Amino acid sequence: MGKPRSPKGRARVTHERLASEYPAACELEHRNPFELLVATILSAQCTDARVNQTTPDLFARFPDPESLAAADLGEVEELVHPTGFYRSKAKNLVGMAQSLVADFEGEVPTSVKDLTSLAGVGRKTANVIRSVAFDLPGLPVDTHVKRLTNRLGITKQEDPVKIEMELNPMIPAAERGAFSLRLILHGRRVCRARKPACAECVLNDFCPGSTL
Repeated sequence: MGKPRSPKGRARVTHERLASEYPAACELEHRNPFELLVATILSAQCTDARVNQTTPDLFARFPDPESLAAADLGEVEELVHPTGFYRSKAKNLVGMAQSLVADFEGEVPTSVKDLTSLAGVGRKTANVIRSVAFDLPGLPVDTHVKRLTNRLGITKQEDPVKIEMELNPMIPAAERGAFSLRLILHGRRVCRARKPACAECVLNDFCPGSTL
């Protein structure tokens, strides 16, 4: 088979090959949309592993939006301290929960507009919630997705929102979340930022960024 030449072709082949390599799995541990929303807010500038070590105690103390909305900010800061930027994250978590209670009857909304109205929630987090918790179209663009799509010549955009808008037409709506999750896993395990393992990469035969 010839090498894909167009960005859309490279996106299609990337999608196909990574689907055979990785499950479409979110590594943030959660049991419901609210827990995923909390964990995703905490994951900013923090590893999923550290978030997963932190959330059990947080969820034991504040298991739902109602309890978190009424929480003492200092107690939340102490619980989320290991994830870094704990003051702003605690403030966002309590504010987010208060909005869920006041505006959405304690339920996590599904639209990007409603999700991004919550404290600490941008398009990336909104798309995580939509695609993972609700199985709705959503293509989260994090640092791995940005790096890989640039290296692979799928997009030249640098802005995450512009990357998302450019990628969306290339990937079937129902598969956008899975595409993002697999890019993230591949970025963590193979196509790393500093020392990409090009010899181990299933995309090295057409990747413009390959060092082989």
